[in-house]
Amino acid sequence: MGTALGGLLAEQGHRVFGVRRNASALPPPISGLSVDLRDRAALESVPRGIEYVFYAAAPDSSSDATYRDTYVTGLTNLLDAAQAQRWPLRRVFFTSSTAVYAQQDGEWVDEDSETAAVRYSGARMLEAEQVLFESALPATSVRFGGIYGPGRTRLLERVQRGVATYEPGAPAFTNRIHRDDCARVLWHLMSLSSPERVYLAVDDEPVDLETLLKELARALGAPEPKPASDSKEASGRRSSGNKRCRNARLRQSGYSFEYPTFREGYAELARSLLAGT
Repeated sequence: MGTALGGLLAEQGHRVFGVRRNASALPPPISGLSVDLRDRAALESVPRGIEYVFYAAAPDSSSDATYRDTYVTGLTNLLDAAQAQRWPLRRVFFTSSTAVYAQQDGEWVDEDSETAAVRYSGARMLEAEQVLFESALPATSVRFGGIYGPGRTRLLERVQRGVATYEPGAPAFTNRIHRDDCARVLWHLMSLSSPERVYLAVDDEPVDLETLLKELARALGAPEPKPASDSKEASGRRSSGNKRCRNARLRQSGYSFEYPTFREGYAELARSLLAGT
């Protein structure tokens, strides 16, 4: 997401710096800075004239400790550095997650719904949001749904191999957004004069997993997925809950999706997968 956004911003004439532990893989025209955000002193190397920060870090493993390091410690260090070095920041954008919601029964949620994460991933996101909003800096948190797109085709590949399954019973809703829309959402919010503190970033159509898998199978010409014999074996289970997220606030801000639903986005990915590209 960060690389896609960086390329988009560079096309618009912005000078873009990309901060990673190892920035050698960042493509031009992004200027790479090899910095470990857990090291407060390392942030001294970041240029002082930064006007916008998009905090799109990702943990390198799945554990409570790495999530805390990535989202809480890293963000705290960056905000402290920005204030200590007096960056002329117009806004900080934090890429959060719909995992901050604990709803389990297919309820509709929006930016004002109760947040009470049930897993460490969502809990650390909420903790990071608190750090963000307690700072003196102008800030917006963008809660993204399940991101798919180039490089994120595991579910498609499982469907193609005929091993994808779903949990039988009541619908288990999932909320999706294409990687390219993720980048464009952040660019769009940056262009607003007074963005809200929180946005839900999901496409127009929450979809239950059974429907999603069957649609993907049709697009790929693959066997129709079957219900799993054990719920633990179901493909793509949503550990962050069963809910339907509204994107009304994002839509009302003027954003127009490149891929309004999973159908448009996955159809393009399916064609690429079948073509071997």
